[in-house]
Amino acid sequence: MPASRGPDGPRVALRERELAWRFSRSGGPGGQHADTADTRVSLSVDVAATESLTPEQRERALSRLSGRLSGTVLTVTVEESRSQARNRDLARERLAGLLSGAAAPGPRSRRSTRPTRGSTERRLAAKKRRGQVKRMRGRGGDE
Repeated sequence: MPASRGPDGPRVALRERELAWRFSRSGGPGGQHADTADTRVSLSVDVAATESLTPEQRERALSRLSGRLSGTVLTVTVEESRSQARNRDLARERLAGLLSGAAAPGPRSRRSTRPTRGSTERRLAAKKRRGQVKRMRGRGGDE
């Protein structure tokens, strides 16, 4: 699968030799066709061994996908379509999307800046008003 750009950056280009396909009968309606055709698709890839990711991306993916992994293997199962070919395409897209999202670098850390003069003045004025309100409450309004 060629690499393309995803919403989180570059998409992962999955190598066909790294993918493990499994097909089984899908549940739900479909009549005689569903009883005989293996349309459910399970697609697996070993995240720790894949050459599609750099070592840094691999570490990020393993930590972010730890809840979905069985050992180091990520599996996606699709049974939306009655066509095995369509389910294969959907599984490949989902797996690539999951891997690229998990391997993408996190957001840049915030660079601290000094507060503006206006924001500092507004904060101090609000504190002063609040203090006056509290003073008025406690003394019965004589100051």
